[in-house]
Amino acid sequence: MIRLLKYLKDYKKECIIGPLFKLTEAIFELIVPLVVASIIDVGIKNKDTGYILGMGGIMVLLGFTGLVCALTAQYFAAKASMGFGAKVRSDLFNHVNSLSFSQIDKIGAPTLITRLTSDVNLAQTGVNMVLRQFLRAPFIAIGAIIMAFTIDAKLALIFVAAAPAICLILYVVMAKTIPMYKNIQKKLDKVAGITRENLSGVRVVRAFSRQDDEVSRFSEKSEELRDESKCAGRISAWLNPLTYAVVNLAIIAIIYFGAKTVDAGRITQGEVVALVNYMTQILAALIMLANLIVTMTKTQASAARIAEAFNMKPDIEYKADDSKSHEDVPKVVFENVSFSYGGDENSLENINLTVNKGETVGIIGSTGSGKSSLVNLIPRFYDVTQGAVLIDGVDVRDMSKQELVSKVGIVLQQASAFSGTIRDNILIGKEDATDEEIYKSLDTAQAREFVDSKPRGLDTPVSQGGKNLSGGQKQRLSIARAIVKKPEILILDDSASALDYATDAKLRSAIKNDTEGMTVFIVSQRATTIKNADMIVVLDDGSIAGIGTHSELYKNCPTYREICNLQLSHDELEKLENEHS
Repeated sequence: MIRLLKYLKDYKKECIIGPLFKLTEAIFELIVPLVVASIIDVGIKNKDTGYILGMGGIMVLLGFTGLVCALTAQYFAAKASMGFGAKVRSDLFNHVNSLSFSQIDKIGAPTLITRLTSDVNLAQTGVNMVLRQFLRAPFIAIGAIIMAFTIDAKLALIFVAAAPAICLILYVVMAKTIPMYKNIQKKLDKVAGITRENLSGVRVVRAFSRQDDEVSRFSEKSEELRDESKCAGRISAWLNPLTYAVVNLAIIAIIYFGAKTVDAGRITQGEVVALVNYMTQILAALIMLANLIVTMTKTQASAARIAEAFNMKPDIEYKADDSKSHEDVPKVVFENVSFSYGGDENSLENINLTVNKGETVGIIGSTGSGKSSLVNLIPRFYDVTQGAVLIDGVDVRDMSKQELVSKVGIVLQQASAFSGTIRDNILIGKEDATDEEIYKSLDTAQAREFVDSKPRGLDTPVSQGGKNLSGGQKQRLSIARAIVKKPEILILDDSASALDYATDAKLRSAIKNDTEGMTVFIVSQRATTIKNADMIVVLDDGSIAGIGTHSELYKNCPTYREICNLQLSHDELEKLENEHS
């Protein structure tokens, strides 16, 4: 939690004013029993109605003033805690976006979502509770004991005996529940993970009629969360009855010994009532302190999880300044590149590849051969394990983030669309793109037709995740988004898988005609998609099985020939055979 206190530096005034007003309210609260004692010993004893009304008015004034102080304290505490939560949430979101793909894969999206929402909310609540009750509760408890000593030192010993007993109960309960609350948050992560997975894959679940299995899996984790929460709740449930039992025994002792003291003439009846009120105040203060401790326990667990995310430093760091690109060098070079996602086995092994400016490179291979892994190294989504990836003769690890982003445009396998409009989605690629540039990119991506068919054109709303668009429409929008920025290097990672063959052919032709001077990488499972590329790279189990043109690879690369035999028509295969006969 100490790590997060820096987010309160802009709320120093609120952090001081809030507790001060709470202490002022506590002072008024400690005065009230003395007023009650005065009413009993003077007003009621002497049947002085005027005195009773006058002192009653003072009690109302004390109560109203205390209410104003409490509301003021609540306002400043809420302002500080809400500001704290907003800053933590914003910084954590920015930090998560700075992490590499491998780090996000490691920590998990559901866990990050829980930390951004539930954990930050708990930390925010903890700050609010501390500002309001951290000083007030102990002040009331200690103040009530001191006030009891001013009335009668011997009877005040009952307070001295009761307070440690209540504190011991609090300690035992909290010691048992603190580890449980930490486990509860972990189990909440698992429930959130299953929920997210189920909702994102709801079509698959229903298509295979696996609803019952998913409900069973969710129920199992929910029951684990429930059982842990119930266990913590059962222990916490002992808090109130045990503390009330101690306090009630103390009140009985005060009344019993107080009566004898009154008979002896040492104190008055009103002072006995005041002592009972002070004991009640101690009970309320310590119960509030117990609730504060429970909240702080949850806050501490959540703060530790938030700090853990903050402590995860980005394993990909960018240079501050732009590097100097070299002229008359290949556009992209892979030098003895090997790459692993963190396991013992490399996903790519000893990759050597040189691509010149303006070339179109097709990358093909079986599922899991490393096609996406290869192109993901160019924009530095991951860092190589060995070797180097060079753009314009400069290692991508020596480039600034802005320089690398400006050079590379990529369309990932999973097409993404964001809530807003079609225009908003295209402008992600280039914020200041004109409508003319947007339409040109849509023409190239073969998306103009379906955009023009919409009544609102570019201003057509897009729902979250692009749920109101088909898979092909989302893919074409993603391609237009990458093209509009006019990158030097365009990567299409199996980005036409949802398109029919005719549209795919038009797309390839348009990209070739409209991206002059652009170096293009096309990852595809289809031989027809990459057969006209200047260079085709065939991957097999993370290694290069062949490099060359369509005709050369059919002749010299068994892996490529097998792919062609499975995918190409009889006429196309016969044509290839005739070329090499």
